Amino acid sequence: MKKKVRILWLGLITCNGNTHSFLNYTHLEQFFNDFEFIYHPIIDSEYSLEDIISQDVACDILLIEGAIADDFIKADVLGIDIIKKYSNIVSKIVTVGTCATFGGIFKESHYKNVSGLHFREEKRTEKYNHLFEKTISISGCPIHPETLVSTLYAIKKGLDLKLDSYLRPKEYFAYTVHNGCTRNEYFEYKVDHHHFGELEGCMFYDHGCQGPLTHGSCNKILWNEINSKTRAGLPCMGCTEPSFPKQNLFSTKKNMGIPEFLPVGVNKRVYLTLAGITKAFKIDRLQKKLFDD
Repeated sequence: MKKKVRILWLGLITCNGNTHSFLNYTHLEQFFNDFEFIYHPIIDSEYSLEDIISQDVACDILLIEGAIADDFIKADVLGIDIIKKYSNIVSKIVTVGTCATFGGIFKESHYKNVSGLHFREEKRTEKYNHLFEKTISISGCPIHPETLVSTLYAIKKGLDLKLDSYLRPKEYFAYTVHNGCTRNEYFEYKVDHHHFGELEGCMFYDHGCQGPLTHGSCNKILWNEINSKTRAGLPCMGCTEPSFPKQNLFSTKKNMGIPEFLPVGVNKRVYLTLAGITKAFKIDRLQKKLFDD
């Protein structure tokens, strides 16, 4: 009988949304043939949290869901002390979700010391440097289940994952959500979308879509192998990024008609040049239905 990879899933300051997203993984039966949770806050597991705290339970990977605060208590023990204890036991640590990676929505609370394990938004915290080399980050609110599970299998196989500056696997975070979006032609010709939920139009120029600014694979690895926000007619909210969540999610802030935040890697001069050229085009095929409604 093959040995299963043993996982400790620790929930800290969290809504458990990443757990629920993980449970939508389409091949869970196969996953549980290869992995087992020694502890999970929701899924039945071999040990209780009290066991995890009182014993040194053998495990291979530590998953952290939720933001981190130095004074946050779990079962009468500081959460960070549980992390420190098991960081000496496991071979890898994975931050699961934007809260565990960057602080997420909980960094907006009145608790001033809330952050991700290594970052508070874009800024490196420097608090747990000794864990940096062991850590892989999977950001998202919630995480894409395929991204998490594929990363766990890569760890299981001992693959050398290439990581970006936020410790995210480049295989899933080296490109933007805009890459693979079915609305790219509307984006190119600046034909915005005027009705949520419909198939036509781009949502970047007026409706706050963060796809060109957000690193992730949502339009290349579809959710439940079916869909994504932009395909369903909703703007990307940028949930994998350090600055998430932003205010006014469904509007695009502009200065003199130009979006304040431009696509990754595009400077303002290039954008204005392309915009001027694009305005010379009128593509009836793209615009007719939108303006007929």
